[in-house]
Amino acid sequence: MKTPPVVSPREWEAARQQLLVEEKQLTRARDALAAKRRQMPWQAVEKEYEFDGPEGKASLLDLFEGRRQLIVYRAFFEPGVTGWPDHACVGCSMVADHIGHLAHLNARDTTLVFASRAPQPDIQRVKARMGWTMPWYTIIDDFDTDFGVNEWHGTNAFIRDGDNVFRTYFINARGDEALGSTWSYLDMTALGRQETWENSPQDYPQTAPYAWWHWHDEYDGGGESARG
Repeated sequence: MKTPPVVSPREWEAARQQLLVEEKQLTRARDALAAKRRQMPWQAVEKEYEFDGPEGKASLLDLFEGRRQLIVYRAFFEPGVTGWPDHACVGCSMVADHIGHLAHLNARDTTLVFASRAPQPDIQRVKARMGWTMPWYTIIDDFDTDFGVNEWHGTNAFIRDGDNVFRTYFINARGDEALGSTWSYLDMTALGRQETWENSPQDYPQTAPYAWWHWHDEYDGGGESARG
């Protein structure tokens, strides 16, 4: 292993400052990409989809849990997948391990759920074994095929206007590996982080940065913000 040179603190800081220029460019580029996502057209979801959940049958609208936005990660967990029936696939399991506390997403009127073709008893067993707490539903129709995840994994974002549901974005392949934090999920949604510094379409909901942040056990309503 050929290592980089060892330098003085002053030389090291100079090198860091030089690289910091590119890092800030990357941050601005990421913000600009998220702004373009918020400008994406919406795709109307016109089919009725049904899932099995821990409390029985659920529609796609039910998955929102009354919130305005929904993110659905299709985890690869079903017969024939490596690890079955004791584990979901290794990659999907790593994604699950990286998810932050969902109260912060809920505070931005956004729900995150997992969905797989595994039956609910298997899902509940694996969740208990791995310590996962996210809502996790069973796909029982063409939802995965219709939204680009009939194999492997992928993350779809939706928004609702009353009872009308729209698909707003989709990330898969290596794009999924960057997901997990509250910020990464909000950045793929139609409404974004909903903070005043963002370049969003007119009249999108926004509040001052930091103002809405809270401890995860002290949001209004046990993890949710007031909804407009």
